[in-house]
Amino acid sequence: MISDTGQFRPRRPEDGADPDVPVAATVVIVRDGPAGPEVLMTERPDRGSFAGAWVFPGGKLEPADRDGADEALAARRAGARETWEETGLRVDAAAFVPLSHWDPPPGTRLRIRTWFFLVGDPGGDLTLSPDEVISAEWVRPADMLARHGRGELTLYPPTWVTLHELADQPDAAAMLGFARIGGFRRFDTVARRDGEGTMLLWEGDAAYGDGVPEDAASRHRLEIAALPWIYTRTS
Repeated sequence: MISDTGQFRPRRPEDGADPDVPVAATVVIVRDGPAGPEVLMTERPDRGSFAGAWVFPGGKLEPADRDGADEALAARRAGARETWEETGLRVDAAAFVPLSHWDPPPGTRLRIRTWFFLVGDPGGDLTLSPDEVISAEWVRPADMLARHGRGELTLYPPTWVTLHELADQPDAAAMLGFARIGGFRRFDTVARRDGEGTMLLWEGDAAYGDGVPEDAASRHRLEIAALPWIYTRTS
């Protein structure tokens, strides 16, 4: 699902750094499981931001995270702190591998600009914060996507796309390598509606901007009108 199908508008150059939009960090913790690589996912309570959704550990930046730091470093600090608070796992912010940066569609009521990082499992037992997490699972990305496609749980688009990108990796080391080799990417999102419902577009899609595309067949989009969602990227 998507949290808000309100009055979408075209992107402006300043949208990606809007100081009025809260900033958050998400930490994708990876490990090798008996049936393949796994990621740690947590289920949110039925209140607050992303109510009832399955997400990676993380949360919003606090003033202390920003002390003397740019946004990227502050996001690392927040990701490590929030992971500890939510799961009891101590992850090393210096070991985070930057994966992506997500900015939701302009015009939505709930906009949180989010940094995604990957890191290996530090080990240790899970100790969940009851106010922020009602359950947690180590899961294979493909299994989580399949459950979402059957309508068994809620995912938000950045989580879904991240799981999709990691689903074909053979082990945890390959997941981390995917982020290192593939490089950090921005997902400055535009929403469009057509006769079949809402889709989310990113740079590289022919319908992303308002001008005439160089390649009318190029695609970078997520179709979310019906389950299962369909992600298409041609380059």
